Amino acid sequence: MTTTAEFSNVGIFAVIAIGFAAVTLALAKIFRAHVKDDRKMTAYECGMPAQGGTEIRTNIRYYNFALLFVLFDVETLFIYPWAVRAKEAGAAGLLAIGIFAGMLFLGLFYAWKKGALEWE
Repeated sequence: MTTTAEFSNVGIFAVIAIGFAAVTLALAKIFRAHVKDDRKMTAYECGMPAQGGTEIRTNIRYYNFALLFVLFDVETLFIYPWAVRAKEAGAAGLLAIGIFAGMLFLGLFYAWKKGALEWE
């Protein structure tokens, strides 16, 4: 049974986190340099002058591949807590993780058949 004190701790930490982010961004905006310079607006490639155009078209498959990797990488994080508490979850937990894994494999199969996992 949860108490309001447990939820208030989460709320306090959320307020602190949001406040810290807001204060940090505000201080960065105040103290950053506001000088416009042509050299600042050019593309930077490891200290070398940029060659060619700065806007290079990248194939959308690379983005799809990266998004699929992140999606399945994050989904495995949801399986870890279940594996730690598998005995306590019982049959209902096994059914829930089975449905979850089934949907993951169905999505992977769909992406595979659509050619989203092809590199070239």
